[in-house]
Formats: sequence, structure tokens, C-alpha cells
Amino acid sequence: MILAENITKSYGKIDVLKGINIEVKKGEIVSIVGSSGAGKTTLLQILGTLTRKDKGNIIINNTNLDALSEKQLARFRNLNLGFVFQFHHLLPEFTALENVCIPGFIAGKSKTQVIERAKELINHLNMSERLNHKPAELSGGEKQRIAIARALINEPEVILADEPSGNLDSQNTKELYELITKLRAEFNQTFVVVTHNIKLAEVSDKTYIINDGLIING
Repeated sequence: MILAENITKSYGKIDVLKGINIEVKKGEIVSIVGSSGAGKTTLLQILGTLTRKDKGNIIINNTNLDALSEKQLARFRNLNLGFVFQFHHLLPEFTALENVCIPGFIAGKSKTQVIERAKELINHLNMSERLNHKPAELSGGEKQRIAIARALINEPEVILADEPSGNLDSQNTKELYELITKLRAEFNQTFVVVTHNIKLAEVSDKTYIINDGLIING
């Protein structure tokens, strides 16, 4: 599913990633943990094609990312990768349903089909009563569920999550763990999760620990 080899990234004289190798198989939940500044988020952004690496090779779903133009890369990202962020990044002027639909509309899919799929996902995540609520009217846990539905709308090969429990209380964090494992069980969904939370790492199939820009296990 994902094969990243010898990934490096520097910002000026600061070497953030110094030769990272990771492999993620279809249907795995993989956690990336480490202290602040270790390079976790940078690695996730590179895997998500949001940031360009300096050196190395990345293959996702049998596609070598170096072979893609910027336009092709944007298309690949939209159709193959779903993103969940700590601060949700829901657009405040749109309803929950509209937020979930946005990646589907960007992909040029049928409006009717996108809306139907969005409603199915929102219902599946027990959020049907919040369909027409805007983000300001949702709790932190509810926002995260809508963000996950948005990540799933194009049926991506992998979901990349950056500290998804960072703004959640203990109960919502527990529910998030249960939701991730449920989605893997029901859809064989692949997850790569950057987290400080050891409990989330414990429910993962594989955990990579990053220290000073290098994988020290995994």
C-alpha cells in the first residue's frame, strides 16, 4: 500500500528527516509516535503529498509519486488519500453535510451520488441528527466524526491522521479509537496516524517511533 524508502527533508540547515523507511500494508492501522520536533508531522505531510521530500522514494497504491506532475499529484491526492487533522479544518460557513461533500465535488463526481454517499457516511458514524449543523454547533468529538466522514467520501486507499485525538477529552478519544478499529474491520480501511497518545499506538498493528529524524524501531 505504502512504501517509503530513505526519505529525507531539511529546512535550511535543519535536517528534519534523515533517512526514513516505512511500509504500510492494506488494512493496517499504523501509528507514528515521537516527541515534539521529531519529524512526525513532516513525514505525514510528505506521505500525503502535501510537502515534497528532498530525497528518497515513495510508492502508494503501486504509484511512484515522483512520476506525477503537480496536477496529477493533486488528482491522486484527492482520490487516494483522506486527511484528518487535530483541528478538524471544517469550513465554518458550511453544514456538516456540505463539509463532507467537498472532496467529492472537487473530484468531479455526480452531485447526487456525492450527497447520497455523504449521508450514508454521516449516518454510519451516528451523526445523522447533525446533518445540517454548522461546525460551531458541533462538539469536538462530533467535528472529528464529520472530519472522518469527509476523509472517507472518495473511498481513499489510506487515511492519514495528524494527532486526531489532540483536542478531544478522554471519552471522545476512546470513541475515536473504537471508530478507527471499526472502520478497519468493516471497510478494510488503512490508517496512518501521527499521535502522542500511547493508548492509540497500542491498538495499532504497527508502531514506528521517530527520534531526531530517524526511525528507532518498526
